[in-house]
Amino acid sequence: MKAIWYEQQGRAEDVLAFGDLPTPQPAPGEVRVRLHASAVNPADANRRAGRMHGGMEFPRIIPNSDGAGVIDKLGHGVDQKMLGTRVWLHFGQRGRPFGTAAEYICVPHELTSPLPEHLDFAQGACLGIPAMTAYISLFQRGAIQGKYVLITGGAGAVGHYAVQLAKWGGAHVIATTSSERKAAHAAAGGADAVIDYLAPDAAQRILDATHGQGVDHIVDVNAIVNSGLCFQVAASRAQWVSYASGAGLEQAVPLVTLIRKNLCLQGLYLPGLPYEMRWIAQEGLSRWMHDVPDAIHAVDSVFDLRDTVKAHQAVEAGSKLGTVVVRCDTAQGDSDRAR
Repeated sequence: MKAIWYEQQGRAEDVLAFGDLPTPQPAPGEVRVRLHASAVNPADANRRAGRMHGGMEFPRIIPNSDGAGVIDKLGHGVDQKMLGTRVWLHFGQRGRPFGTAAEYICVPHELTSPLPEHLDFAQGACLGIPAMTAYISLFQRGAIQGKYVLITGGAGAVGHYAVQLAKWGGAHVIATTSSERKAAHAAAGGADAVIDYLAPDAAQRILDATHGQGVDHIVDVNAIVNSGLCFQVAASRAQWVSYASGAGLEQAVPLVTLIRKNLCLQGLYLPGLPYEMRWIAQEGLSRWMHDVPDAIHAVDSVFDLRDTVKAHQAVEAGSKLGTVVVRCDTAQGDSDRAR
């Protein structure tokens, strides 16, 4: 099969190679997916570059964890009904060396979910880790019907799914962004109010959107950058879930505010969650896609497999709006350094 791989961490243009690798065969409990699309998430670029993920987990790594395609072969013990199923998948390169930047991947069958017929493979590749993170951030403690939900980074891959899922869940949604372009994207997802988090009166505007009572639930993209704002706007007994910390590693927490507001501050790291919780999210996302067939699965740009370097560079440029996708069904050319 054609694939992209790296054998040392570094810049995409220096370490990503394109060529032929053996086509994988499914082990017991696994399915093989003929990939049509692979998503490049920031975490994939960080792992390849060595940012926040120092050291190679395996001698050779095929990058990218999310993707979509068709199950074309089954390992022993897998239900025969799965053969030929269109699926989206997550965690392709979490705890295993070979991710989705290839023509085929073998994964445990529970990492795949049915891809609705009304979605194409590029849209399906967008789901994966961003949609799973958004769902669990919102619903792990029950219904959010009628609550005021603040979603920081409402135009990001996770944030935009969180906006749409929160509206589906019956919440009043407030999103923060940093530009007019991103604000329009968050509004298109259904946010009731979109606020520039850099504005000096951002906290007051959020409080005004809740009629002064504060937000009941926060889905947060950067615990360090947004901590001051979140502490200001959180209502008493609010749940604040942060799934990333940004470039900084440490931040002083105003414990008096945390205690006196009875806040629940929780980190969310998807690979550390039990399988049962992730399965609930997969099932919930299937219900959402059935209920909301016109949901937005934002594809920022699409590159051929051979051009995965450009896809990683597009993610690292920081200007994308949606998910950068690699097509896995157009691989051509001789084995070579990817370019």
